[in-house]
Amino acid sequence: MPLGFYIIMAAQFFSAFADNAALIIAIGMLKAADAPAFHEPLLKLYFAVSYVALAAFVGAFADSMPKWRVMLISNTIKIGGCMLLFFGVHPFVSYAIIGLGAAAYSPAKYGILTEYLPHRLLVVANGWIEGLTVGAIILGALVGGFLVRDDVTAWILGLSLPAIDSAARAGIIVVGTFYLLAAFFNLFIPDTGVDHKPLKNNPIYLFHDFAHCLKLLWRDKLGQITLAVTTLFWGAAQTLQFILIEWSALNLGLDLSASTLLQGTLTGGIAVGAVLAARLVSMRRSVTVIPLGIAMGVVMLIMPHVYDANLAKVLLVVIGMLAGFFVVPMNALLQHRGHVLMGAGHSISVQNFNENLSILLMLSGYAFLVWLDFSINTVIYLFGFFLAGTMFMIKLWHDANQRKFDSVAQLDDIH
Repeated sequence: MPLGFYIIMAAQFFSAFADNAALIIAIGMLKAADAPAFHEPLLKLYFAVSYVALAAFVGAFADSMPKWRVMLISNTIKIGGCMLLFFGVHPFVSYAIIGLGAAAYSPAKYGILTEYLPHRLLVVANGWIEGLTVGAIILGALVGGFLVRDDVTAWILGLSLPAIDSAARAGIIVVGTFYLLAAFFNLFIPDTGVDHKPLKNNPIYLFHDFAHCLKLLWRDKLGQITLAVTTLFWGAAQTLQFILIEWSALNLGLDLSASTLLQGTLTGGIAVGAVLAARLVSMRRSVTVIPLGIAMGVVMLIMPHVYDANLAKVLLVVIGMLAGFFVVPMNALLQHRGHVLMGAGHSISVQNFNENLSILLMLSGYAFLVWLDFSINTVIYLFGFFLAGTMFMIKLWHDANQRKFDSVAQLDDIH
């Protein structure tokens, strides 16, 4: 891989690290304020809403200028969200601003891979970016969990630092520092030399253009399958993050700080699965991993019967490995089809729209079940059956497509 690729990876790592540390700190702030339990998944809803609401604009924005500049602007917006959190603005609003920056950042961070690298390296590149993102999620969650611990809070307050009157404020300073590091690396990302389309000022045109791209990808025989899989996966993954917090409290007796260790175990498994997929699965064979998504839902049904922390870690590693192994090849294939059909930035914005709409719907459903006072183990059963059943239907959909037209054969020129 060229040097520029590793600079892109460093920028992505620090930005994702800060996103996830900020989430744990914001959850801690809600808990400290005795907010209702269903407010916690709503944090992610506010984060994800920008991806959906601005989908028609961020892809065109990402394609209108060099990707490094888009990433730098986006990180600046995230820093603004941190400042709002620091000065006491409600976590919903502050994290929504961070989500706004993330929505603009995402088409650039993925789109630059298709511009900078040959198609044959996309699966490997996705293995890298997903692996590092998962690593950032692990470390971000762990650092966020560390900063909301009672003993850490007492120690920080004992230092009597200027303007630092809570562990949350100290944590926000840490988060802001990592966003600044990401912005620093953005400055050194190479220009790919790809021609950029001037950003249209007419919002009606942008909506029409986005709707056209959305239809184009859903009608493509390969695009529709990969988009369905990644849409389902990311909705499930974000919901599972909040399920783990409540499940670890009920079944394992863990607090928020300790539950972040379990999240780290899950995401560590995803990282291992992502690396294995990058080494073992070619673009041509990407669709063969769909059954692993079914298996992931089935294995989740074991969770309500686990009450030992060590056994829980083993189970979460297995779930994570299944997730990482099937999502990385599908994500790479989706990026390739999108780049061929409409361009990198537009493709990623379509992908983000669908995935974050899934996050909004699944987290809303989870929050609704929590509000109805459903047991977390009952929620897990419903969630596991839904995931396995939906993935099975997607497999039947792909098989039906293949009987009519061998869409996978289009990839024979990719090695």
